[in-house]
Amino acid sequence: MTNYGAIPTSSHPSPPVDLEYISHVRHRIKSGLATRRPWRSMFDLESMSLPHGFFDAISRTKTNLVYFRANYAIAVLFMLFASLLYHPTSLLVLAILVVFWIFLYFLRDEPLVVFGHQVDDRTVMICLSVLTIGMLLFTHATGNILGSLLTALVLVMIHAAVRRSDNLYSDEEAAAVTEASGLTSYPSS
Repeated sequence: MTNYGAIPTSSHPSPPVDLEYISHVRHRIKSGLATRRPWRSMFDLESMSLPHGFFDAISRTKTNLVYFRANYAIAVLFMLFASLLYHPTSLLVLAILVVFWIFLYFLRDEPLVVFGHQVDDRTVMICLSVLTIGMLLFTHATGNILGSLLTALVLVMIHAAVRRSDNLYSDEEAAAVTEASGLTSYPSS
């Protein structure tokens, strides 16, 4: 490398490390995981009780599936991963598909736009689920995959029906309720 004047010249310029991109990815990971609810809240034993009837179970299930959807997706993917430990090809395919899940479902800051149409989270989740199941079925681990998915589905539905949904609210709703009830505390000066 030679320096004549103020303009450095080099025959092989080294690619700059894009720290802004790394920082953006780190921020997207944090904000993407923010949609996941705390596991402690999900498995709070005081919030577990048998539903009073069929319609109560349906209501709880609907509410919990929406509220804990990211947690349920992580749990199902983990159970699928655990069932494929003895199938390396299937595990590699699952690892690639998890990258798709991370970037297309968990880490998006803005809605996904395909061919000029906005795609909602539910559609993305359904498409990724079908793609994941389809690709894994091509790896000849059908028994393990179907068994783990059936087990995961049963466990998710049981949890969604047994977890009371009367104390679930978003952070904005909690702040509004707390502020309206006068439960906020201010430091004394």
